[in-house]
Amino acid sequence: MTAQPLAHVLDDDAEIREAVCNVLMGAGYDAKSFGDPQSLLEELRRTPPGILVLDLSLGQSDAVEVIRKLDAVSYRGRVLLISGHDETTLSEIKNVGILRGLAMLDTLRKPFTASDLRKRLAMEPGRSPAVPRQAERETPHIDLAQALDEDWLELWYQPKIDLKTRAIAEAEALIRARHPKLGVVPPSGFLPPPNDPLYQPMSEFVIKRAMRDYAAFCDAGFPLQLSINAPISVIESEGFTYLVRRHLPEERVFSSLVIEVTEEEALRNDALIREVASQLRLYRVFLSIDDFGSGYSSLSRLLDLSFAEVKLDRSFVSGCGTDRLRAAVCQTAIDLAHRFGAHVCAEGVETAPDAGVLARMGCDTAQGFYFARPMPLETSIAFLREARIPDFSQERTAEAAEG
Repeated sequence: MTAQPLAHVLDDDAEIREAVCNVLMGAGYDAKSFGDPQSLLEELRRTPPGILVLDLSLGQSDAVEVIRKLDAVSYRGRVLLISGHDETTLSEIKNVGILRGLAMLDTLRKPFTASDLRKRLAMEPGRSPAVPRQAERETPHIDLAQALDEDWLELWYQPKIDLKTRAIAEAEALIRARHPKLGVVPPSGFLPPPNDPLYQPMSEFVIKRAMRDYAAFCDAGFPLQLSINAPISVIESEGFTYLVRRHLPEERVFSSLVIEVTEEEALRNDALIREVASQLRLYRVFLSIDDFGSGYSSLSRLLDLSFAEVKLDRSFVSGCGTDRLRAAVCQTAIDLAHRFGAHVCAEGVETAPDAGVLARMGCDTAQGFYFARPMPLETSIAFLREARIPDFSQERTAEAAEG
């Protein structure tokens, strides 16, 4: 007989502990309840549960203290916060857990029903994109100069979804290296430090390969607008505009090319960036502010730099469907960007509630694992032929986000 998954409940109210345990046992869990953090943590070290239901206020302790200790013992199960506190407090403490790498489920405000609890148990948890996964910690490292010489570099593409039509009209090119023995190596395994001279030949490879792949997309019937990434050290270099212009396709069907530069880099030399952006527009090449919001810079100053697109940073996008504060930041950025005539793309969309609320906010496009992961060229074309974008338009979101 298969053993039942284990669940722990920590709450200083005995009646609530019993009620939650009854629901968990009805859902197939072997549930154990605890009235104080110390006894829970002692048991957790011996037999870690698959899920921990955690109240915010615990007498002489609280959920933040427990979250710190869960992080210290590298707890890998899911965590569900429950409390009679307001939604904002619940959301803030959930984010504390996410930033510490815990798998946090959507919160539950007391009083709640057994049905509400069962729904939370079926959800996928949220995790911090900044916390490295095990696979990322073990990423092999290769030499970029050798990768360029040996022709190991290639571009993978992640679709960008039009949130109004649910059609794929754009894609971002993301660099990878295919090592003969190590297999596919992500950028973290070969990108050099900022301002390294190797960014120049790598960027030329990216532009040249993206334009070659653009022709392949067109031949397959998908004339997508492609986005590439380029560091500020390359964009500021003499001859960058010529480099881009030299590799652009001559066919009249060419839609446009978007070059993404991070928010932090965009403000480093705003006068030159404005000049380059104006020059590139002559050739239907536009600049995009990537990771918008991550640097907490002046939004109006950034948008005054003639950028055609703003990419909302995933730290605000992730959870915006259920988090009032994240939703407010996204809505503010979307409204301001539109006022400046800029297109808005949300990056890091991983759930239907996030996609749904972004669409209702008026966000133009979105990309993320909810829609598709980055794929090699051939796989991308096959995906475009068969793509079925999920219908997120009727997805229910938290009252906080809807407000």
